[in-house]
Amino acid sequence: MEDHRTEPESADETPAAKTRTPIFNLPGILLATLCLLGAIYAVQSVLLPADAVDWLFFNFGFIPARYVVPFSEQGPQWLWSPVTYSLLHGSVEHILFNGLWLMAFGAPVARRIGASRYVIFWIFSSVASAALHAGLNWGNPTLLIGASGVVSALMGAACRFAFPAERRMLRPAHLNPRLSVMESLRSRTVIVFTVFWLLGNVLIAVGIPLIGDPSQPIAWDAHIGGFIFGFFLFPLFDRNIPTGPDSSEAHDMLQS
Repeated sequence: MEDHRTEPESADETPAAKTRTPIFNLPGILLATLCLLGAIYAVQSVLLPADAVDWLFFNFGFIPARYVVPFSEQGPQWLWSPVTYSLLHGSVEHILFNGLWLMAFGAPVARRIGASRYVIFWIFSSVASAALHAGLNWGNPTLLIGASGVVSALMGAACRFAFPAERRMLRPAHLNPRLSVMESLRSRTVIVFTVFWLLGNVLIAVGIPLIGDPSQPIAWDAHIGGFIFGFFLFPLFDRNIPTGPDSSEAHDMLQS
């Protein structure tokens, strides 16, 4: 019979030595966001009949035509739809694509500004994305859904700190100093990333989709609105980040 006894722990083994890095190491608020988006899509695609999905999209999706009709002559959907549209998605490819980019760029932003500011940033960036879309499609009865505008805003925000303009001591991206607009524009990484991102949206604008169903139009203008909002207005949501190392920085580096 095999002996399954284990050796006693050494006296110098500390709790820190037993710490394990989680597989999905995301900020709690970002994980909650992904769960919310996934739950909404699951209910929409599995439980709701087609007419109920149409009702959901009409009442919570963003429709520019609402803003050319007097508010007294319509329901209150114009109030919440500039935000709620960002929680809806039209296909599995749509939500997976947004979810992957949300994990990539939402994580450093959420770690940097915290949960409450992240929620406020989501709300305002969603409105900004919808506003540019409405301005370029004024009175259009088309429907806008998806978190792409907010994801683009998170990309723009990350350009202000996640890609430092010069080589620095290795540290988590969310602890980098915030760059000014001009410092960001002098960063080769920011420039290359932004150029490729803009090129992708130009291709979308001329009818060449990068992913998903080519028969479904993509609101490239909402992407642009979100990115501009995140890049230029991120300082309004940012927190003061200590520039020097502290006792918690090593722990943050393990968790990033």
